[in-house]
Amino acid sequence: MPDLARFSVSLAKNLLDKFDQHIQAEQYPTRSKAVEDLIRLCLIKKEWAQGDEVAGAVLIVYDHHKPNLAAKLTRIQHDYHHTIISTQHIHLDHDNCLEIIVVKGKPEEVETLAQRLKTMKGVKHGSLTMTTTGKGV
Repeated sequence: MPDLARFSVSLAKNLLDKFDQHIQAEQYPTRSKAVEDLIRLCLIKKEWAQGDEVAGAVLIVYDHHKPNLAAKLTRIQHDYHHTIISTQHIHLDHDNCLEIIVVKGKPEEVETLAQRLKTMKGVKHGSLTMTTTGKGV
C-alpha cells in the first residue's frame, strides 16, 4: 500500500456541495478517491501536452459493404504498426463492424492515426480515448 499524506482543503460551501453531488452520482466511495482521480487527470493532461507517451483506444464503426474500405483501414493501421498494440474486430450486424484499436505512443501520432481512420469515407463514427501509460502518475 502506498504511503498516504493527509492535507486540508478549504472550498466555498456551494462548490463543495456540487462536488459532493458529483461524487455521489459517480459512486465514488470517498472524497479522497474523487480528488485523487482529479489530480491524476491533471497530471495525465500534462503528459499529453508535453508529448509524453500515452496509451489509448481508437474506436471506429463502419459499413463493411463500402468498397475497399476494410483494405484502406488495414493499410492505415499498417502505417502505424509501431503505435498499435492490438486490434479487435466485431461484427455488429450484417452491415456494420466495430474495430477497437489499442494504441501506445506519442499523443500527436496517436491523434493522427485516429483522425486518419475516422475520416475515411464509410466510417460512420470514430473516437479516441487517451490515458496515461501509468509511468508518470
